[in-house]
Amino acid sequence: MRSSKSAASRARRATVVASALSAALLPVTAAHAAGGTPSPVVTAATTDAFGRAADALLTDRTAALLDGPSSARTALKATGGVQLAAAQATTENTALTSLQSTRSRLAALGEAYTDGDTKVTVDSTRVSGSTATVQVTEATTLTYAKIRGDEPATTGFTAHHELTFAARTDGTWQLTGERLTDRGPRPVNQPAPATTAATVRPFAVIDAPKSATTYPAPAKPKNLATTTPYNYAAMATYAEKYWKDYNSAYRRYNSAGGDCTNFLSQSLFAGGWKQVTSSTEDYSTWYSKTSESDTWIGVNEWSWFTQTAKRTTALANAYQMDLGDVLQVDFDKDGSKDHSMMTTYRSSSGVPYLTYHDTDTYRRSLSSLIASYPNSAYYGYRS
Repeated sequence: MRSSKSAASRARRATVVASALSAALLPVTAAHAAGGTPSPVVTAATTDAFGRAADALLTDRTAALLDGPSSARTALKATGGVQLAAAQATTENTALTSLQSTRSRLAALGEAYTDGDTKVTVDSTRVSGSTATVQVTEATTLTYAKIRGDEPATTGFTAHHELTFAARTDGTWQLTGERLTDRGPRPVNQPAPATTAATVRPFAVIDAPKSATTYPAPAKPKNLATTTPYNYAAMATYAEKYWKDYNSAYRRYNSAGGDCTNFLSQSLFAGGWKQVTSSTEDYSTWYSKTSESDTWIGVNEWSWFTQTAKRTTALANAYQMDLGDVLQVDFDKDGSKDHSMMTTYRSSSGVPYLTYHDTDTYRRSLSSLIASYPNSAYYGYRS
């Protein structure tokens, strides 16, 4: 399903979607026994309407980030069919407010989006009693505004969500919940969760120092010539080739802790990093043969290996990253890094763009990550 392209067309689309939701869901039947309760039946039309509801909700979130007047959310305010439950309506209002704050932080960092395209497909629907649980896949592309003039054309991501719908006695449904099921950084159109106090967990290893996130960063030029030991262009090319179409030659770890560092290691290997299959020291191997070493797939273990083996050097400022350089983030500042990404594009004005798995993402700017996670700890590595 495709998002609209302007405020006017979004408003027209909202009216169409609202009508479609009402019409499509009326066939949900309630086989009444004497004094019985409705027994919802999900038809193909119902499943389609669930998908339209998910599309409307996620498109509204994308629209909250766009440069220009925000359109009013009307798609899920129909008098029949799918409606937002009261608690979910409050949640969505809070979500849009959070995303507007993200948009403001992006603007302060010199970034904006002129257009957005969100498509949603329904993967599965499961009904238990009066509750329907719906798994959907979101594919969103955002067009960068040419503020500095050297931004890439677009950024994109694929995300997976679980939505819950409750059947009502009048044969209609209410959207009662939505959650992101992917690991890794939440997409830029996903609101920030409630924060909790962090508990620092010390590690008995030497770790990389944190990087500053002030822009512009002090100059730190990188030699990108292919005469160096590594081919950084090959690293970036690999990452941008397989960011959403996974390389079947490797295992996937999405359901076993996350695939971000596995994918990062593949990209580094494609650019010339050599595997180390045996060592008597902890965190001194790095390989993907019959199995993968912890340092190949683990976020912190990768850091410990690369710092010990001197394959990376810490960058004082994350904005110094260039092609093939690596960013890791400790989202909650608990002392344990959570996610790994590779720089696959750098603008001439000094903004790195990251590509990664979990949530599968293409050329997301460092500014976007900082705007979504302003209180996290960032670690930049020169590879």
